[in-house]
Amino acid sequence: MFEVGRVCLKTAGREAGKYCVIVKKMDENFVMVTGPKSLTRVKRRRCNINHLEPLTEKIKIKSDASDAEVLKAYKVDSVSERLGFEKPKKAKKVEPEKPKEKKVEKKEKVEKKVKKEKKEKPKKVEKKPKKVKKTEKKKVKEKKTKKPEKKVKKKK
Repeated sequence: MFEVGRVCLKTAGREAGKYCVIVKKMDENFVMVTGPKSLTRVKRRRCNINHLEPLTEKIKIKSDASDAEVLKAYKVDSVSERLGFEKPKKAKKVEPEKPKEKKVEKKEKVEKKVKKEKKEKPKKVEKKPKKVKKTEKKKVKEKKTKKPEKKVKKKK
């Protein structure tokens, strides 16, 4: 029942309810099927025969035929007309609507308010600490590290 060229209906998976054609018999449980994708939106892939329902329609193709050959066979055998296939139309690109002018005006008002607030606040001047010369740093370190000398009283 599942021979090359047999038109089937997929019963499971994301492509369930779509028509496909058996292109190659892999083993007793799996076959290679194709829509082709340009016609029925079924990609060429391996499929379990339990997920296919064979139809009475059959097209004449050789084993492992390309998608182009399958399309030609559909037209020659007029299977696409009997099953009601139509090439899917390309989806039109929808451009997003342009933003309304009101939103732009609000942004301008906010920017004006921000500018006013910046003008009102006086600028704080940060004072930088004075730079200490290296020689002064050394002196400070020496003072900290020096231990006071003990005064020793001499006995007479």
